[in-house]
Amino acid sequence: MMEAAFYSLTAITLLSALGVVLARNTLHAALLLGLCLAGVGGLFATLGADFLFGGQILIYVGGIAVLMTFVVMLAGRASELHLRQVNDQWLAALLICGVTFMGMQKIIDSFSNTRAPATTTATTAGVGRILLDEFAVPFEIISVILVAALVGAVVFSRPRAKRDRS
Repeated sequence: MMEAAFYSLTAITLLSALGVVLARNTLHAALLLGLCLAGVGGLFATLGADFLFGGQILIYVGGIAVLMTFVVMLAGRASELHLRQVNDQWLAALLICGVTFMGMQKIIDSFSNTRAPATTTATTAGVGRILLDEFAVPFEIISVILVAALVGAVVFSRPRAKRDRS
């Protein structure tokens, strides 16, 4: 059953990623990106990586995909939403993809004799313990840096005339 779920999620992820590249409508591409990211989260869940699954769904699907959808809907003009992306370097891209695929196939073949454990244990408690015990100070410093970056982005996004007065 887990194998069927894994292969189904793999198909959904690959097809939606292909749809992101081939979509003519930018909004459809953003929605397909959300589906692709959710598929990757599902793959993490089937592999027993519950912390990565949660992070993938919360951060990427919940944040990035929604943000991109709103940017496309609010900032994009109607004429820009239907522009087709044109790339004249498709042959070079196809060659690079082929070389990358062959390299990945060699890596996959080297692991073909190993089997994943039948039962998986939760990883969230261990990651939480490490973040809040051993790495508590760096974790808090990163959060302060992110808040400072957010405040800086708000300040720099204000119109120039308002910034000069204050």
